[in-house]
Amino acid sequence: MRSTRIAAAVAGAVILVGGLSACDNNDGGKASGGGSSSTGGSEAGGKPDPAQNPADALKAAQQATKAKKTAKIEGSTTSTMVGKQVKQSTKGGLDWSQGMRMSVENTMDVAGGSGRPVKPIKAIYAEDAMYMNMGAALPGGGKPWTKYPYSALSKKLGGSGTLLQEALQKADPSQAIELLAASGSAKAVGKEDVNGVQATHYTGTLKLDQLSDKLGKDLRDMMRKQFAQGGAKSEQLDVWIDSDNLLVKKREKLDGKQPGESTVFYTGYGTKVDVSPPPADQTSPAPGV
Repeated sequence: MRSTRIAAAVAGAVILVGGLSACDNNDGGKASGGGSSSTGGSEAGGKPDPAQNPADALKAAQQATKAKKTAKIEGSTTSTMVGKQVKQSTKGGLDWSQGMRMSVENTMDVAGGSGRPVKPIKAIYAEDAMYMNMGAALPGGGKPWTKYPYSALSKKLGGSGTLLQEALQKADPSQAIELLAASGSAKAVGKEDVNGVQATHYTGTLKLDQLSDKLGKDLRDMMRKQFAQGGAKSEQLDVWIDSDNLLVKKREKLDGKQPGESTVFYTGYGTKVDVSPPPADQTSPAPGV
């Protein structure tokens, strides 16, 4: 069960932070393609008109979101691991000022589990390691925090460990917006309410080949293998952008034999997020590391 929790924490973080957009972009942050982009069609105040120029509107949102550097999140993911459906909810803060770092609480529910109430597990995703506070779950007590270096996770979990490190090095919430703008399929659905905030809903489909072209070779080969195993060929991506050009909601749905989906809400942009590793005297190395 413990290894399942670790794997779920890794997989959930990958989906929530970078989704399938944990990629190596080499276009200097420029969003290309997308819907029907042109030089005309702006709203009052000079903002791109989402209906006429979804790619231009998304580019503005990508730049504004990326510049904020911190945010609070609340989200959920559903994925398939070892033949079981795993649901995980996450709440906490993100800081992407120096690579992606997080301080969150994860709550996991495995289909066919014990049925007992699930306690949240605190997790800190720092520069070089993931820390999990499983004190209450550890036999005999001991130090509450366990350190899992990303290098060790890569060996232990294979693809998901490698993808986590890649995502944390390069991903931030704005990359989902950038990929949608570059997909060639982005379109504005209309205005919708997101937790009391009016936001423009954009939707589109990302094809495997389009995603793969934006990844480094090693990660591209790994993801192609994973997609092939799960029978996935495309992903539906939806984002909601508020009047300040900030991402307030993201939803992803992956097809295939092992489908998955995630929904994340973003608030509190620019607020301070404490992503410091726990004290050394409260931390033990992970078993076998």
